[in-house]
Amino acid sequence: MDLSSLDPIALIVSLVIAATPLVLAATGELLVEKSGVLNLGVEGMMVMGAIAGFIAAVETGTPFLGFLFAAIAGALLACVFGVLTQVFLSNQVATGLALTLFGLGLSALLGQSYTGMRPPQTERADIPVLSDLPVIGPVVFSYDWIVYFSLFLVLAVWFFLNKTRGGLVLRAVGESHDAAHALGYKVILIRLGAIAFGGACAGLGGAYLSLVRVPQWSEGMTAGIGWIALAIVVFASWKPGRVILGAWLFGGVTILQLNMQALNVPIRAEYLSMTPYLMTIIVLVIMSSDRRRAALNAPASLGRVFHASS
Repeated sequence: MDLSSLDPIALIVSLVIAATPLVLAATGELLVEKSGVLNLGVEGMMVMGAIAGFIAAVETGTPFLGFLFAAIAGALLACVFGVLTQVFLSNQVATGLALTLFGLGLSALLGQSYTGMRPPQTERADIPVLSDLPVIGPVVFSYDWIVYFSLFLVLAVWFFLNKTRGGLVLRAVGESHDAAHALGYKVILIRLGAIAFGGACAGLGGAYLSLVRVPQWSEGMTAGIGWIALAIVVFASWKPGRVILGAWLFGGVTILQLNMQALNVPIRAEYLSMTPYLMTIIVLVIMSSDRRRAALNAPASLGRVFHASS
């Protein structure tokens, strides 16, 4: 095993690219959970975003439209979940799981004729002079616009939740929907808006997989990334700033196992492939060990059904 063949700069760039879908999906889910809703359908929304974005980009030749349609597809699928759980009061866990199965099945059907095709290239946002700097240039200024947008999105969500009245209202709904309703806030509408936003973010994350990271369409290409995004929200203790750290951690594990396979490390490929998911389980076990702390950070009304009495 020759570690000298590894390029540290290339590894960092690959890590950031691998983490971007996680940053997008986890940030959207964090806002959803802050409103008191548990949506386990992130995987389904991501894979629908992946195929919707891929089809739109291939048919129009414009990656930007691909990302736009991916966000719309993710938001629409999320709205189905929102109506079922907030209006018809269906079980959030069961509905989220059904959403994932539906998304995986529908995306496989829609993508049958697009397997093996290549989407138009998403250009890098090269910045004159800065992109040419040694080390800093490729590590900081060599990515496509979606990478920078994902980081801006985390900052925007943090600002919204902590510095705006709307964010305060959304957090109040997540902490006690009955009290928020008594104060006159439209709990269902607020939660539906958060759910649609989370779906759009998941759709963008899925589109990033099929348009940039891979880039191609293959059935079930999300391969559990949506579930890892859910774990990152718990890892981040429902704090936006920590989402980036969690995404980079899991993205780094993914890139590490791929490079270990390329270096022919004497470990079976199956064991290396399960490393990111094993890491997810370990992190969740560690985070769940202190139940009192976890309960303090989690929204108090998370997963609870809201029924307006008046």
